[in-house]
Amino acid sequence: MDTRQIAQRLVELCREGKYDQAQEELYAKDAVSIEGDGQKTEGVTRGFDAIRIKSKQWADNLVEVHGGSVGEPIVAGNWFSLVMGLDATYKDMGRVAMNEVCVYQVRDGKIVHEQFFYDMAGA
Repeated sequence: MDTRQIAQRLVELCREGKYDQAQEELYAKDAVSIEGDGQKTEGVTRGFDAIRIKSKQWADNLVEVHGGSVGEPIVAGNWFSLVMGLDATYKDMGRVAMNEVCVYQVRDGKIVHEQFFYDMAGA
């Protein structure tokens, strides 16, 4: 798959709530994930297995999802970005509404880099 096809598939799976399937299908084994500004070491996750653990921890912290959205991707070469929104209640933070810009890099038909830029505010 090329970058546009990967972007479209990611959007499709995320809109269906199939985040695990998206990672299984689309992520490289050596992928890197960066949360927030990426300035803190603990915000950088390296490797597919570690990304899966991070995702599971996030999902385990969810109490209820109140709403969400996934925008259309913007593709430029081997990069794409999209906007995601989530209104959810978490065990450790209560209800939080979040909008983020998600940026992805593709190499050899797989996502090798993801980075999320966001501010959070109570809903």
